[in-house]
Amino acid sequence: MLSTGLGSQTAGWLVENGPRELELLFRAIVYHPSAPILLTDDKGNSRDASFGVGRILGIPREQIIGHSIDEFALPAFKPKVSQLFAALPEKGELEGSLGLLGSNGTAKHVAFAAKANVLPVRHLLVLHEKAVAEAPADSEAAQADAPPPWVKDFALFLLDVDGLIVAWYAGAERIYGYPAEKVIGKHVSCVYSPDAAARGEVEDKLKRAVVEGHLGSEGWHVKSDGERFWANVIIMALRRDDGTLQGFASIVRDFSGRHEQDEKIRRNRARTRLSPLQSTIAGVVSGEFDRIPEANDTFLELVGYSREDLKSGLLQWPELTPPEFAPLDELAHEEGLRFGACTPYEKELVCKDGRRVPVLVATAVLKLSPFRWISFVQDLRERDRRESVEEEITAPTQDFGEIVGTSTALRRVQSQVEVVAPTDANVLILGETGTGKELVARAIHRISPRRNLPFVTLNCAAIPTGLLESELFGYERGAFTGALSQKIGRFEMAHRGTLFLDEVGDIPLDLQPKLLRALQEKSFERLGGTKTIPIDVRLVAATNRNLTQMMGDKLFRSDLYYRLRVFPISTPPLRDHPEDIPTLARHFTVKYAEKMGRQIDKIPSETMNLLVSYQWPGNVRELENFIERSVILSSGSSLRAPLAELQLDQAPFAGNVTLEQVEREHIIRVFRESGGVVTTTATRLGLHRTTLNAIMRKLGISRKDL
Repeated sequence: MLSTGLGSQTAGWLVENGPRELELLFRAIVYHPSAPILLTDDKGNSRDASFGVGRILGIPREQIIGHSIDEFALPAFKPKVSQLFAALPEKGELEGSLGLLGSNGTAKHVAFAAKANVLPVRHLLVLHEKAVAEAPADSEAAQADAPPPWVKDFALFLLDVDGLIVAWYAGAERIYGYPAEKVIGKHVSCVYSPDAAARGEVEDKLKRAVVEGHLGSEGWHVKSDGERFWANVIIMALRRDDGTLQGFASIVRDFSGRHEQDEKIRRNRARTRLSPLQSTIAGVVSGEFDRIPEANDTFLELVGYSREDLKSGLLQWPELTPPEFAPLDELAHEEGLRFGACTPYEKELVCKDGRRVPVLVATAVLKLSPFRWISFVQDLRERDRRESVEEEITAPTQDFGEIVGTSTALRRVQSQVEVVAPTDANVLILGETGTGKELVARAIHRISPRRNLPFVTLNCAAIPTGLLESELFGYERGAFTGALSQKIGRFEMAHRGTLFLDEVGDIPLDLQPKLLRALQEKSFERLGGTKTIPIDVRLVAATNRNLTQMMGDKLFRSDLYYRLRVFPISTPPLRDHPEDIPTLARHFTVKYAEKMGRQIDKIPSETMNLLVSYQWPGNVRELENFIERSVILSSGSSLRAPLAELQLDQAPFAGNVTLEQVEREHIIRVFRESGGVVTTTATRLGLHRTTLNAIMRKLGISRKDL
């Protein structure tokens, strides 16, 4: 596969080293995409893997590379893996499905598309997790989850120092349509568009690759049948150890469907604010492929990891990125390959405790082979905080009933409700217990076009696990022992109206796929039934749990999370808007005084001052219960509140109290204020989650104390 005009030394070096250099270049390209990509040998051993494969299997890519695929296959599929790699070199292309075993023991059914010999004895395997059970291959859901076309094949070839094609591998034959014997010995300009070749652009690109080490570009290329396609091209100069140029390695991908998407992302990114009000570098981090071996203390503090976490290999750049920002990261990676650095862009980073922080990122490529990079990260929280204070919140135009208050935090929630209510978008309401999530859900329904149709609620935490499926979807007579008649589920009851699922984070993992499918397909089957029932339901869900952390712990499906989180609304804890407490106190006083037939028209200033200064760990619900109790105790026109209860809770420690007792009470208090959520409590205490758990065990703090 070598052209005859080469000098013997150059020819020998390219024969011996060219494929290895191409493989290293190939790894720099394929490691990053979220699409699951494997590079294997004839025996099915993984030579490289994208981090998308790691996400499917739930393990780092380092634990995949070097291992045979059948090590991750379900027992029934192990023979199929052997058959695949025995037939692939002869067939050239194969498609099918495999059963893989995830790290948590769950079966993963994936589709695959295999392409032989992108390099000698190097095969490409692109996986596709079947997120939607039984979805037709041509359905919208299946196509949305399918790998993009540009990851399904790669044209790899070698050029000599003059730009003549020396080696032309199977992927290049498939993409361009030229067999090797038709192009070997020809100048590489033969695959470019004629106008580019005429202008001498190809020679200029090779010269730049010599000077810069590598060059990335995009433009029109031509297939053997004359069809044009938009090509993404990476050219890397190949040199001996003494620096003598030996030729070029090149990888081409068909970006016909992608370049429009990239341009749209660039236009949208250009409209975002690219610098904080006070631009300071918060962190510097560098890595090799997806690993982060080096980071400064500021970056570690930003994402909540320790120096020990860094040394143990816990930090991986893709794992710090929420899935919705993956397209921005992939574009930044492509820009780094082409230009050496990416345009600064805004994204979020996922901290160790599940929090997210807004950042501005600029990444530069230090070395292409092996792939090394460095990123500069700016913290945007202060800018966002300042802008959120200065931002004008439009006064709500709707009547929000029992959502009482005039604070900026509450106005923001009301404005969000007004924006989303007229649509049919799913809404996810997040917030601590007692912050009024159900009131927000009712407000969404009340000012929506569905206001005169059913509003059906279901508390997922209040229903035993075994009964939740029948509560949601109903059952047919005889579906199980005791099913003496047909039952209509909440989905069916809410048809054409709104279904509110409270505590959605408590839905069992094995029930989540059925809920996801009902939302996607807008239909379901009753338990024990075979008839598919269409539904038109607007879903509003709420939770006080950290769903991001639950996804990381494999307790909540990411596809369901993003289906629910079309429009998120966060309800603020009462301690974040204490200016609303006087209004709320008066509202609840009037409400319960009327119920009990009493006339209370005054709240003493001492009482009001203490109400405002108290932290209210149970939020508005705790305040409401306290006012109701106060109304019961009041016999005159002035509210008589049991202030001793609040003063006792806030009283400082006195007397012979040990440090452990003080520490114990402080942790319990913060736990109650955080709604019993460990991660939130740890964040407020400035501790890691694992450290807080250890301290709780030491101090004997259990759930019954909370």
